[in-house]
Amino acid sequence: MLRPKIPTMPTPTGIVTPPAIEPTAVIQHTPAPAQAAPAPVVPARPTIQLTPGTALALVGAGTAVLLVVGAVLVSLLLAVAITAGSVAVCALVLRSLLTTQGKRR
Repeated sequence: MLRPKIPTMPTPTGIVTPPAIEPTAVIQHTPAPAQAAPAPVVPARPTIQLTPGTALALVGAGTAVLLVVGAVLVSLLLAVAITAGSVAVCALVLRSLLTTQGKRR
């Protein structure tokens, strides 16, 4: 029913030249003598060691971030609730004004 139209590749117009291929020289490598012992592998980055003080600081920072995010979300929810309440009060006042005007006629 609804099928997407897949575009086709456009055919080239004009003269198309094949890419130039440059010959490369073939170099024979002689195998190097094997080393006796491989060098020790050094890690790319140092390992992080957590001390009790560092772990406590990380837990404190995580708690602080969680409290700040929670406070922001609660304040946003409170703002939405206050806005909804004020809109509801405005709607009641407008309905009251419109019904009293209809009775006066």
